[in-house]
Amino acid sequence: MGTEPAVRGVPARPVAEAEAALVHHYRRLVRLAYLALPADRDRHSRVLAAHAAVQRALPFRWTRRPAPNTTEPNTTEPNTPEPTTTATATDPVYAELRLRVLRAALRPSPAARLLAPRVWGLRLFTPHGGEQDAALDHALAALAAPARAAFALRAVEELGGREVVEVLREAGVDRPEEALAAAAEVPAGPGPEPIAFDPCAVRVQPTDLLRRRRTLTAALTVGVLGLTTTAAVLGGGSAPASTASRPDGRPAGAVADPARLVRVAPDAWQHTARVDFTAWPARGDRSTDGALLGRALAAWAQPGPQTRAEPGTDTAPPDTPPQLLFAGTVDGTGVAVLYDGRRIARYSDGRGGGLDLARADDTDPTTAGAVVLSRQGTALRYLLAPWVDTAETRRLDQPDTAAHPLDHPDGVTAAAPGGGLADCRGATVLQLHSSPVIAEKHSFLLADLGGLVPAHLTYTPPPDRTQPAREPRESTGQDALAAWARAGCAVPDGTPGVKQLDLWAFAVQPLPQNAGSAAWFCLRSDRWTGEGSAATAVLLPTARGPQRTGGGPGRGCSRFEQDTVAWTWWHSPQGAEYLLAAGSRRVTRLTAKGPDWSADRPAPDRTLAVERPGRSTVQVEALLDNGNRITPPH
Repeated sequence: MGTEPAVRGVPARPVAEAEAALVHHYRRLVRLAYLALPADRDRHSRVLAAHAAVQRALPFRWTRRPAPNTTEPNTTEPNTPEPTTTATATDPVYAELRLRVLRAALRPSPAARLLAPRVWGLRLFTPHGGEQDAALDHALAALAAPARAAFALRAVEELGGREVVEVLREAGVDRPEEALAAAAEVPAGPGPEPIAFDPCAVRVQPTDLLRRRRTLTAALTVGVLGLTTTAAVLGGGSAPASTASRPDGRPAGAVADPARLVRVAPDAWQHTARVDFTAWPARGDRSTDGALLGRALAAWAQPGPQTRAEPGTDTAPPDTPPQLLFAGTVDGTGVAVLYDGRRIARYSDGRGGGLDLARADDTDPTTAGAVVLSRQGTALRYLLAPWVDTAETRRLDQPDTAAHPLDHPDGVTAAAPGGGLADCRGATVLQLHSSPVIAEKHSFLLADLGGLVPAHLTYTPPPDRTQPAREPRESTGQDALAAWARAGCAVPDGTPGVKQLDLWAFAVQPLPQNAGSAAWFCLRSDRWTGEGSAATAVLLPTARGPQRTGGGPGRGCSRFEQDTVAWTWWHSPQGAEYLLAAGSRRVTRLTAKGPDWSADRPAPDRTLAVERPGRSTVQVEALLDNGNRITPPH
């Protein structure tokens, strides 16, 4: 291969040099691409896309001018040990290849997907590591692509913050500082474990061999028919209604075959450490009804106008035959519930039926405790997990009233009242009690938010300076029930797709003039997509319900952002106007400023009350015990 012309007086570099650098650092570059690629792909597609991004990084012409004071690139043979990050950082050829890989991973185009490598008859997987790897993978999936790229540059390349920002900016990221800040919240050691995050160390499995044989036979048959009917098609003939392919171009085969549905043994949940939807057996009086199951699978294989997906839920057909959870007649309607490892799909016959899809990945015995089978007005029927021993309903606004037993033969409950959490009066929740096989005397609350999978309700008690930060616990204790009864209707997000709602009582404030006390809460809403929001609220003695004081999307009041402060105006019974402020356990000082006044005081009890003659624009700030300052969420 010939040498290219010099650029701006710099000696020319052959493309062969770039190829040598790419081959030499191939594994490192593929790991970068794999981590930065969007998380909306299955592992097989993501592995292939990572390799494609690196292979397409090889330029046809080399036109990049090397940075000043750099050394010549390392051109050692590919079978020699890979140099350290410090060495690669001084190699302008490697730096340019890294930029090209990051750009391709950050902005994958539809054409790039079409041109990605194809593997026929095999599926590629990066093997799962331990629990820490699973937690890291889950945390990375919640990040945007620039933040994932920032994490990769820190973990794989071991770059410092300034270097990460510079590389991201060169790669075309608009706000690299924000991406770095988001990535910094994900703990990283010297680098992700190769077994879980190395697309060059993959596990290979065959696809469904019988399905491939049937698909090949069908394709040959369709090809012969196509040759004999070309004239009819050109003359205006219509295509057949059925097809052997899915919308994404892959064979439907086993996905639409009821005989290949995954069925779990009735007692599987008693013998597995993975107690989630994968342990649910197939239940219902029509679990062998091939016609009903066929309609359900066909609706999933070919999403149409009657397909409804909750926010953040992919409507694509499943990659492999899904698991059957239920098939039966519910209130006179045929219903089938399927699970593909990531999503719950509920199919209903009849008018108003169709397919409903919801995210249901990364579940546990509580978040996989129930699925909504039918909804008629405000009445619901649930399918409960096989490990649920007893079920009850309770009014959330009546913590002192005993729960009502709820019959659930074969896991299907009697009709139960619903009611959104935003209704301070009348919201009804499920109270479920697990079998001792799962956990002794374990009970938990689930709330219907209008979707397929109800939200898990948890409670975090008030802080104690003598102890570490409290962890969320189940909301079935009397203190938790009382807190939810008082403040639950201030939830920041009560829409379908919420996985967990946590109520955190972060401060109790004695009010001036012996007027009682104010209770301060933060309500955290976490969605299946990894997104979330929080709202602060205060409950005053004479108020009928909680008063929202701030909030918005983000990580507020979560384990990633455990500090908060809030404020409100309060009119005392004697007629005086007060500004009230309160902070979480690490707050040591509170500051409030108005147009012509200010108050800056130590806050040993994390609260502040300032008497003012009238309301005005206010700025509130809290000082933490580590010297950082925080402001109320907006």
